[in-house]
Formats: sequence, structure tokens, C-alpha cells
Amino acid sequence: MCSQTFSPEASIQTSGLLLRWAPFYDGVVNILTLGQSSRLRKMTIDQALLKPGESVLDVGCGSGGVTIPAKEAVGPEGESSGIDPSGEMIAVARRKARRNGIDIDFQIGVIEALPFPNAAFDAVTSSLMMHHLPEELQLKGLTEIYRVLKPGGRLLIVDAMRPKGYLAKQIFGLIVRRHGVKFGIEELPEKLRAIGFSNAALLPERFFRIGFVRAEKSTR
Repeated sequence: MCSQTFSPEASIQTSGLLLRWAPFYDGVVNILTLGQSSRLRKMTIDQALLKPGESVLDVGCGSGGVTIPAKEAVGPEGESSGIDPSGEMIAVARRKARRNGIDIDFQIGVIEALPFPNAAFDAVTSSLMMHHLPEELQLKGLTEIYRVLKPGGRLLIVDAMRPKGYLAKQIFGLIVRRHGVKFGIEELPEKLRAIGFSNAALLPERFFRIGFVRAEKSTR
């Protein structure tokens, strides 16, 4: 249920990057995507293969840019939830959902300890947040996602691919290594398979240098 009050709750401490500039987040993302943030969100929803009536969790939901269209995709019989460690981000996401008359369960929470029972969701999405996580935290978070997915459930991760060209590599390195992170979405399928996911693959679709990895929880 959407909260009726929107003053920021306390953020939760995490060893990943905690974003506190929530009022400017959507604008910054739109600039970084050259004014095509809505196209990236649509691609994300399409590649998550969401169906009416499903339950979906958006991990690192930020201001709800993916969580809200995910709810629209699963329809009135489906459920959409979003977690983020930033109280400021959750406050903005709740305001947006309220403004659009959409019922979404936004919670302050961390990927390494998801506040949901086992096998709760048909699908989990993670958009532009894995590069914020150090290696150990990534593995803990992906293991938690595996836990909350139903057997046969899907995970879609959207994030940066390794850059090409010397200058791009240097800039990318400064960004992701600032918090001890070494990342390229190309590395994720192997990590996902090690955790127990099946059919983990980097999809052919691209959004500039942003890629899509999809995997499934085994039905066994």
C-alpha cells in the first residue's frame, strides 16, 4: 500500500552506494540517457517479460522509474514492490505513485537482506544499481534475489557494459572503482549460474552501452 505521508524516513546503512539526491535523480538520468530515459524504462519492462497478474519486485528502485510501469504491466490483479536503502528516494517514489493513483508497496530496504519471504515473486528487476555494489555485496544480493523468486521466476538486470576506447575506460574506471567496485554487466551471467540461476545470458538488446541480463530460478 502507498503511504499517506511522504516525509523521508531514515535511510538504511549499506556497504553499497547510497544516493541522497532524490529530487534531482530523474532529471540526471534523463540527461545521462540523452533524453531517452522513458525508452530505457520501456525496454526494461519489455525484457522482464512481465505478464498480467504477476508479482514483481524492483530492487534498488530509486524514485520508482521502473517500479511504476512494472505495476502497469502486471495490471490490477498483479503486485509491484520496490525497495531502496534511501529514505529520500522512497519518499519521491511514493509521491509519484500517489500522483498516478497506483498502489505500490515501496519500502526502505537493502538488497543483502530483502524484507520478503521465500518464493514471493514471479519476477525481479534491477536497473542501474549493480555497479554501485562491491563484489561481496553483489553476491549476497543476488543470492537474496534467488531466495525471493518463485521457482521458474525471472531476474532482469540492466546496467553498464564495459566501455570501449581508452578515455571511456578511464572514466568508467574512476566511477565504478570509487567504491571498490569492478563491474561490467558481461560478468553477471557466470555469477548468476554459480548461485544456481539457469538460462543466465546477456541479451542482444542494447541501449547505448547499457545491456540486459536475464536469468531464471530453477524449477527443481
